[in-house]
Amino acid sequence: MSIFKAYDIRGVVPDELDAGIAGRIGRAAGLFLGASSLLVGRDARSHSPELAEALTQGLRESGVDVIDLGLCATPMLYFAVEHLGAGGGIVVTASHNPGRYNGFKVCREHAIPVAGDSGLADIERLCGDLPEPAAQPGGKTTADVAGPYVEHLLAVGTGRPRLKVAIDCGNGMASVGLEPLLERLPLEVERLYFEPDGSFPNHEADPLKRENLEDLIAAVKRTGADFGVAFDGDADRAIFVDERGEPVPSDLMTGVLAGPRLRRSPGARVLYDLRSSRATVEAIEAAGGVPEMSRVGHSFFKARLRETGGVFGGELSGHFYFRFSDQLVADDGLAAFVALLEVLAEEGKPLSEIVAPLRRYHASGEISRRVNDVEALLASLEAEHGDAEISHLDGLLVRYPDWWFNVRASNTEPVVRLNLEADREETMREHRDALVARMESA
Repeated sequence: MSIFKAYDIRGVVPDELDAGIAGRIGRAAGLFLGASSLLVGRDARSHSPELAEALTQGLRESGVDVIDLGLCATPMLYFAVEHLGAGGGIVVTASHNPGRYNGFKVCREHAIPVAGDSGLADIERLCGDLPEPAAQPGGKTTADVAGPYVEHLLAVGTGRPRLKVAIDCGNGMASVGLEPLLERLPLEVERLYFEPDGSFPNHEADPLKRENLEDLIAAVKRTGADFGVAFDGDADRAIFVDERGEPVPSDLMTGVLAGPRLRRSPGARVLYDLRSSRATVEAIEAAGGVPEMSRVGHSFFKARLRETGGVFGGELSGHFYFRFSDQLVADDGLAAFVALLEVLAEEGKPLSEIVAPLRRYHASGEISRRVNDVEALLASLEAEHGDAEISHLDGLLVRYPDWWFNVRASNTEPVVRLNLEADREETMREHRDALVARMESA
């Protein structure tokens, strides 16, 4: 299986990815991007320094000047591309994957993502047929963007409530930008796993899995925190927990966080992914926004926000997308944290009470199964639901007046994923069980 995925480059080290391959990727990426300068950052995995060094050497051999950011979260690199006026950047990370994995996330100018259909396939082809190195290799400098990045985050929201907060960095990269940010906020913080450690000794850096939230939930309850937040390995995702220790689904958080953005830009467009609750759509409309459904994936969200002038977006996976400026549109877990502080300051009530009105429907949660023939499954399901509203935006989306479901192939794993929601819990359970049975027999 290729290490070139739908959204990034990722594989097991050293079986699938090593310094030699990293060097070739660097040369190929430098040629493809055609920029005079590119940024390189890295996470704290044990093999990241070696891969970053090889990647940098490859970029320089393509004639590119490299600006090394050192240890950084992925959103910090996105910000730095715009802040330093670079032609793009590459961060060495495997995000929430276990420590044996590593990889590269690539973007061009203004942090525009380079995905499978917008450049990664070209870089993969170039890796197999590289020309001779440039006669004049590029140079290398370093930059520290932590200070400017904090100012950038503080501009996301004006709310500075005095709260107690539990934060789980999962031994990932969030703390690199978070620690200097916390120095500027009047918060009492219960810190969990702030030390970057690419072996992830405490739990996987994937807060979308309930088991990885248990320590945060316990900390919220133990300390009486006003809320908790957990970041994934490279800090481009955030999952929130209310003051009772109850995780808040990210589609509902999209509806919550959209409010202040829409008060600044009345009538603006807000994107939600097609797996989101109807309550999310209704919250966006109630706040005076124009909701628009998007297919799943950060490259699609960012492209559509750029095309439409939208101000915000959110995915069920915990990606929250901000229009930071006319040029910079990016997902940032730390920015979502600051945005929630503003909501809590404005509302003046607990997070559970803010979210409660949005918990009016019954969702299945995302259910994954391996399927032999995805297309055959989707075709048969569509034929069975011909009386419903059908969309092929991403997989198969079927809508009835009182319930809906989406079945789609994962972009990152060899599975299909089901999401379903209904007005009544009994309806949800009935249709969920029937569809899961269909998936398991397909």
